[in-house]
Amino acid sequence: MTSDSGGTGTPMIRMAGVDKHFGELHVLRDIDLEVAPGQVVVVLGPSGSGKSTLCRTINRLEPVDNGVIEVDGKALPAEGKDLAKLRADVGMVFQSFNLFAHKTILENVTLAPIKVRRTGKADAEKRALELLERVGIANQRDKYPAQLSGGQQQRAAIARALAMRPKVMLFDEPTSALDPEMVNEVLDVMTGLAKEGMTMLVVTHEMGFARRAANRVIFMSDGEIVEDSTPDDFFSNPTSDRAKDFLGKILTH
Repeated sequence: MTSDSGGTGTPMIRMAGVDKHFGELHVLRDIDLEVAPGQVVVVLGPSGSGKSTLCRTINRLEPVDNGVIEVDGKALPAEGKDLAKLRADVGMVFQSFNLFAHKTILENVTLAPIKVRRTGKADAEKRALELLERVGIANQRDKYPAQLSGGQQQRAAIARALAMRPKVMLFDEPTSALDPEMVNEVLDVMTGLAKEGMTMLVVTHEMGFARRAANRVIFMSDGEIVEDSTPDDFFSNPTSDRAKDFLGKILTH
């Protein structure tokens, strides 16, 4: 998969020696991870393995106790304007769609580019309509979130993240709150992004997406990265007992 990073070799995401506790619970244990520009990395693992926390530390929604996290060669700022700027470069899509209920879909997608990027309203709307077209809901532009299905709301949330022209996209269980028949419409949008070379870190239970769209599969258990391999290797020949056990439970259902 190609990228336009100029071949500098700088990882788009780098985590080194990252630790995170919630009280007594050690949720991330000495995490080392690099994601190259244009790579799609899917993070799998049982509930409580630290997947979502890992995802949320990358744009500092969760501060870490130890270690270094860099995005595009720059260490994460602690707070203030620099942190806002970093978050503008890191798109995030959550389980819950987090759309503003009192704003239309078009307003939801244009709000951050106008406020944070200082994009003119006409330009922001033009870009928003292109993105809504791309995720298949341009005809819903004037509706409010509550008038859309879950799948449509999640596609609007993806368009909203893309409107900031992020360098990397983080997805934290983006389909887990959706009815089964809506899952594929969201995964199809994500697969399209992957094919276009967007750097993506995706926490998901969707094994088909991991096989189809990922360059790498990271398997986490008890706050540690236990395996880091290609989808083919992970699904056909997992090396750890924990991964074998996990796949045995998931793939037999």
